[in-house]
Amino acid sequence: MSRVEAGAPGRPRRTRRKRVLDVLRIGFLVLVLVAVGAALWSNWEEVRGDLGRIGPVTLLAATALAMLSPFVTVLGWRVLLADLGSRLHIAPASGVFFVGQLGKYLPGSVWSVVVQTDMAHRLGVPRRRTAVVGLLTIALSALTGMILGLPALPVLLTRGDAVVPWWSLVLIIGVLGVLLWPPVLNRGIRTMLRLLRRDPLEHDLTHAAVGLSSLWFASSWLVGGLSVWVMARNLAPDDADASRLMLVAVSGYLLAAGIGMFSIVVPAGVGVRDGVMILLLATSMSVSAATAVVVVARFLTVLADVVWAAVGWLWAKTHDLLPSPAGPGAAPQGDR
Repeated sequence: MSRVEAGAPGRPRRTRRKRVLDVLRIGFLVLVLVAVGAALWSNWEEVRGDLGRIGPVTLLAATALAMLSPFVTVLGWRVLLADLGSRLHIAPASGVFFVGQLGKYLPGSVWSVVVQTDMAHRLGVPRRRTAVVGLLTIALSALTGMILGLPALPVLLTRGDAVVPWWSLVLIIGVLGVLLWPPVLNRGIRTMLRLLRRDPLEHDLTHAAVGLSSLWFASSWLVGGLSVWVMARNLAPDDADASRLMLVAVSGYLLAAGIGMFSIVVPAGVGVRDGVMILLLATSMSVSAATAVVVVARFLTVLADVVWAAVGWLWAKTHDLLPSPAGPGAAPQGDR
C-alpha cells in the first residue's frame, strides 16, 4: 500500500478541519477589514488631504522601490532552489514565483506554494523540492524581516516613552538567528518531511545558500521600507527627528511586515501589518498622515504583486507552465 493510500482514511476529517479553519480565517479577515475601513472612514477628510500632499515625484519614487522589492525576493527563492538541485533561469523562475505569489491573498497559508509547486513541476523540478523551497522562503523572509525590524520594537512597545533593555533585543536576535542556522533548518526540513511521510531531500541546504538567500530577502525588505520612508518624509512635520523617522519608516516597516507574515490567519497580513505601521509612524507624524502613507504603501504592494504576476503569467502561458485540461501527459513524470 502506498503512503498516499495509507493516509486516505484520515482525509475526510482533515478536509472538515480545513473547512472550519478557512471559515475562521475568512471571518477574522472580514472583521479586520471592517475595523480598518471604519477607522479610515472616520478620518477620511484628514487622510484625503494628506494623500494629496505626497506629490507625484515622491509617489513615482515609492512606486519604483515597491516594484523592485518583489524582484529581489525571487532572487533569494532561486538561490534556495538551485542549492537543492534545480537551477532555473531568471525568466522561468520569475514566471513560477510571481504567479504563485498571488496565492498569499487567499485564506490559508500555503496556496502560493501549491501553485509554485505545480508550475515548477512542468519544468522538471520535483514537487517536494519546490514545496520545501516555498515554505523556506516564507520562513526566512519573515525571520529576516523581524530581525531587521527589531530596532523599531521599543517604539512599538513603549511609544517612545520608555527604554527597552538592550539585552532583550540581543536575546531576541539570538533566538531568531538560531532559527536561521543551516543545521537547525535542515533538521526541521527532515522532521517535516518525515511527519508528512515524504522522502527526504537529496542533500541538505548549504551555509552559503542560506546566507545568500537571507541577504536577498533582507535587501527586499529594506527596499520596501525605503518606499515607505520616501512618502513618510513628505508628510512628517518639518521639526520631525530625521533619524527617528527613518527608524519607524524603514525598520518599522520590516517589523510590521514580519509580524504580518507570522499572522497566518489573515491573507498577506492584511490589517495586521497596516495597523502596526500606523502605530509606529504616528510617533513621528499625525495619525491621518500615517494612515495616508500606509494606505498608499498597501496599494503599491498589491500593485507590484499584480504587475509582476501578470508578467510571470504571460511568460508561463507562452511556455505551457499553467495548469490545463490536457490530461496526465501535460506534465513531466517525476517526484510528486
